[in-house]
Amino acid sequence: MANERQERAARAEQMRKEREKADRKQRNLISIAIVTVVIALIAVGGYAVKSANDKNKTNTELVAPKNVNADYGFEYDAVAAGGTAGTDPVKVILTEDFQCPACLSFEQQSGAFLNDLVKKGEITVEYRPISFLDSQSGNEYSSRALNAALCVLDKGGVEKYKVMHDLLYAGQPAEGTVGPDDKALIETAKTAGVTGIDSCVLSKRFGPWIEDAGEQLSKDGFEGTPWVRIDGKDVKSPTPAAMQQAIDAAKKA
Repeated sequence: MANERQERAARAEQMRKEREKADRKQRNLISIAIVTVVIALIAVGGYAVKSANDKNKTNTELVAPKNVNADYGFEYDAVAAGGTAGTDPVKVILTEDFQCPACLSFEQQSGAFLNDLVKKGEITVEYRPISFLDSQSGNEYSSRALNAALCVLDKGGVEKYKVMHDLLYAGQPAEGTVGPDDKALIETAKTAGVTGIDSCVLSKRFGPWIEDAGEQLSKDGFEGTPWVRIDGKDVKSPTPAAMQQAIDAAKKA
């Protein structure tokens, strides 16, 4: 009987040791699996972060937005404005900077006037935007705002650009202050009806093109913003009355 009890005890002890060994092996396998998953997640996360950083890295390649011409401009006409196309509209070339206070005043004074003539088909407005006032904000708002507007132009066309254009002027920051950041510009673009341009905005995709546009304007005789040229002639004080006079003269020519 004593021997039998000892044998049972020995078998029980052996079984206990085997269970402990199996439990340790299972725990080790689970630990290895967890570590493997964690490493994989870290790798995936690291790749995602790197990809995002690469995608949002400031662009240095010259890329032109869709819808622009060889003169670094793009035309806003009656069709884009939702109006009736004219037979022989007068071309109004407008150069402006979204950080420019004088441009904001021009927009407030003459924006509705020009829009009305565009809708009627009497004129087309060729926008040739520029950025030269980064020094007037604490975060390079001038070039970032223009780049965001060009991202909208590239994705949504001239009609959406015009909406973005008006929104940017409505929210123009005061000189010397910090302008809206890139995330805010992306939200403004969404308000204008264009999404999916986050990388374009964050990478400043059209930065090199903006620089080239500025150089070309200097060659064209750029004299500051707002700069208005009607039928090939500069309008020095572009009030609605002065522009109307220039438009009437162009129609008679």
